[in-house]
Amino acid sequence: MTDSASSAPSGDTNPPQFRRVLLKVSGEALMGSQQFGIDLETANRIAGEVKQAVDAGTEMCLVIGGGNIFRGLSGAAKGMDRTAADYMGMLATVMNALAMQTALESIGVQTRVQSAIPMTTVCEPYIRRRATRHMEKGRVVIFAAGTGNPFFTTDTAAALRAAEMGCDALVKGTQVDGVYSDDPRKNPDAERYDRLDYLDVLTRDLKVMDASAVTLMRENAIPIVVFDIHTKGGLAQVLAGEGVCTIIGEVREPAAAGA
Repeated sequence: MTDSASSAPSGDTNPPQFRRVLLKVSGEALMGSQQFGIDLETANRIAGEVKQAVDAGTEMCLVIGGGNIFRGLSGAAKGMDRTAADYMGMLATVMNALAMQTALESIGVQTRVQSAIPMTTVCEPYIRRRATRHMEKGRVVIFAAGTGNPFFTTDTAAALRAAEMGCDALVKGTQVDGVYSDDPRKNPDAERYDRLDYLDVLTRDLKVMDASAVTLMRENAIPIVVFDIHTKGGLAQVLAGEGVCTIIGEVREPAAAGA
């Protein structure tokens, strides 16, 4: 992986390194330049990135946050009951999932939404074996409503679903091109990391994913790949082992010479 944030997409990419991945996208990524809600142009662009990855041969599933519509923690901080606020946030993720389903199917990608909170009028209930079968048939599965339980974020839901689906990687699309020691949009001196161990993220309290999500990925030896969701062609490049990203996984020391 290159460590230069200025590297441009290079047209054709190599075959994907991962057979099956879960893409985690924040709700805020769907806002585009808006302050709230879903920007359809942005949703369509992200859908195009997913289609490019599927066409390259990767089985895809997604988890989308709900922060562009409602954040449970923000509601709780203002005095709302935390459980009720979290359920409202879960419903926001269903709205985003349906929007992304529409965007994907408009460009010919068969898609299924599965919700951890049953609402069979609008989507399927979450059934692990059915989700696996959908992906084997080339369909994109979007997991909505988090884990179905309050007090868990969509990061944790993404880690849980990645483990349940037997994914080769959890790919997180963010607003920057990897993991930094600080927010690079506020601190120009923030250090960018090309590769990190799971424990590095936890001990340094790097704001990548919840500690519970990172721990779950560590226990299941599933790497986390962090990249800029707004880079054109970035997802397919990262899946092919190209492009700019940060990989979080077990970092082993090289063997000593002559060993």
